[in-house]
Amino acid sequence: MRLIRSSLIALCIAGAAGSAAQAQIGSQRDRQREDQDRETREAQQKQFDRKRAEGELPVPELANAGPCPYVKVLYDAARTIEFAGGRQASSAVAYSGEIQGLVATCRYKDGEPITVDINITFAAGKGPQATANEKTFGYWVAVTDRNRSVLGKEQFSVSAVFPEGADRTLVYQRVAQIVIPRANDKVSGQNFEVLVGLDVTPQMAEFNRLGTRFVVNAGQQAQGAPAAK
Repeated sequence: MRLIRSSLIALCIAGAAGSAAQAQIGSQRDRQREDQDRETREAQQKQFDRKRAEGELPVPELANAGPCPYVKVLYDAARTIEFAGGRQASSAVAYSGEIQGLVATCRYKDGEPITVDINITFAAGKGPQATANEKTFGYWVAVTDRNRSVLGKEQFSVSAVFPEGADRTLVYQRVAQIVIPRANDKVSGQNFEVLVGLDVTPQMAEFNRLGTRFVVNAGQQAQGAPAAK
C-alpha cells in the first residue's frame, strides 16, 4: 500500500512539472511572436520613413489654377481575399490585400491638362493556406467625369514580400503622371474623379459589398474583397 501511494504521489508531481513546463513553453512562444510582430512593425515604419525622406511619400503640395480632382478608393474594390478550395472560411485563407490609404496631388495652369500623382499604401496578409512568401496583386486607376463616364483606365500590379515569420506587410507604390485633358481653361479639376481599386471577381465584389469580414488570429489574416472593373 505504501508503495502504491508513493507511486501516485510521484505521478502527481511529474504531472504538475509537465504542466508547468508546457505553460513555460507556451509563454516563450507568445513572447517570441510578440518580438517578431514588434520587429515587423519597426521594419515597416523604417521603410515608410525612408520613402518619405527620399520624397516618395507623400507627394509634395503644388500650387494649381483650381481644385484637384477627387481621388478615392472604390469601396467594392478596396479589399481582396484569396480562398483555397473556394471555401469562405478563415482557415481557407491564402492571401489578402487591401488599399489602406491614398496621398494625391495635382497640378495644372492655364489651359494645360491636369496631371495627378498618387501614392498608395497597400496592406497584404498571408493566411494558413499560403504557399509562398510573395504575392502579386493587380490593381487599376481610372479617370471619370462627373457623369461617371470612364475617360481612361490603366492596369498596374504590386508585389508584397513577407518577411520571414511575418504574415502581414505594407507596400508603398507611386502612380505618377496621370494626365487628364481639359476642353479649355474654364474646366477645373472638380469636374473629374480618379478611382483606384484592386482586381476582383464579381463574387469578390459582392463579398466586399456585403461587408463580410473575418476576425482571426495571427497567421490567419483575412481581409474582404474588391470590386469589379
